[in-house]
Amino acid sequence: MTTTNNPEFHIEIDVQQKKPKGETACGDVFLSDTSRGEGRNILVLSDGVGHGIKASVLATLTATMAAKYTKLHTKPEIAARIIMNALPKSSDGKENYATFTIIELDPDRHVQITNYDNPRVLIIRNGKSFLPKEYELKIRGDENLGKLLRRREFTALKEDRLIFLSDGITQSGLGNEQTSMGWGLDKVEEFAIGQINRMNDISATKLARKILNQAVMYDNFSLKDDATCGVIYFREPRKFMLITGPPFYKVKDFDFVGRIKNFQGKKIICGGTTAEIIARELNLEVKIQHFKKDANVLPPTAYMEGFELISEGILTLGKVEDILANYDSDTRLDDSSPEEIVKMLLQHDVIDIIVGTRINWAHQDPEQPLELELRKYVVKRIVKILQLKFFKKVMVEYI
Repeated sequence: MTTTNNPEFHIEIDVQQKKPKGETACGDVFLSDTSRGEGRNILVLSDGVGHGIKASVLATLTATMAAKYTKLHTKPEIAARIIMNALPKSSDGKENYATFTIIELDPDRHVQITNYDNPRVLIIRNGKSFLPKEYELKIRGDENLGKLLRRREFTALKEDRLIFLSDGITQSGLGNEQTSMGWGLDKVEEFAIGQINRMNDISATKLARKILNQAVMYDNFSLKDDATCGVIYFREPRKFMLITGPPFYKVKDFDFVGRIKNFQGKKIICGGTTAEIIARELNLEVKIQHFKKDANVLPPTAYMEGFELISEGILTLGKVEDILANYDSDTRLDDSSPEEIVKMLLQHDVIDIIVGTRINWAHQDPEQPLELELRKYVVKRIVKILQLKFFKKVMVEYI
């Protein structure tokens, strides 16, 4: 999930993958990169020939080089020749190669898609298939005679969706009575459009999972090939605020709370003292919930009008960091306070984190300065994971 520099436009991205049973490595590789100076997002999906380790190595090399050369604005037909020449040759004389799809997303919503031998990227607009003009690029070099890149460019509109796939999705069900020729790209598109028309705001994650799960079902729940489905969803941004720690100066409490009160989005507080200050300034009541699942591990969760949740501070944040760091497509979140916070972070796009830096000297606790540094460290770790792993736009303010 990522966002452009346009505050009124968000690009949600999610990729779901599964490998065949018994394989130790996935032969499909997805990589993303951001050209921070340009605000350009680069996404690459590569499918290595064959299965397992060999396919994974070929796909990794291809995806890495494709992302690098795209970032450097190398012409696709030149980059493709370099990539193909760099792949190791097979000892049996057969050609080693990997397919690839490169998607470039500019801050002005300009989209460029370059495809080599992967299924066509599906573009859904207003609940229908959208087909921008396609043109072909011949890959440079005599050794690549007849090999073509297919390229499309268009300007995305709000509510557009792009679906990129490996052939493990389109060829699922091959040989079955119902899908003897495989699921097929047209049927995948029909399925996706049906899901979107049924749920207009279906998330990128949910749509990608539904498509992947359908492919797994067609393969009788035992995939014959590596399968990847990625979804890009252009939509309205969702905003969220995480508050932890009171402001350094007590005289700033009023302004601090005013900023939080006026925030247009969902809010969570991590820290009892912080919650007390906000409750006092807003004349609200903090209600303790004693029945939460993490009650024996962490202090009880609380609630207050206008806030989704109030939790303990540093211990909860540490658990949030751990969940985010280990999160993958198989993770299922329960309703403990760290998991509830993770749900909120993943459901939103633009995240404001306010970190108060006051040390409560009245407690005469020598660990207080250490706790403050630990809080800052954990927040930095959470921010890094949110930005690099989940493509969130995160702004941190220390007060």
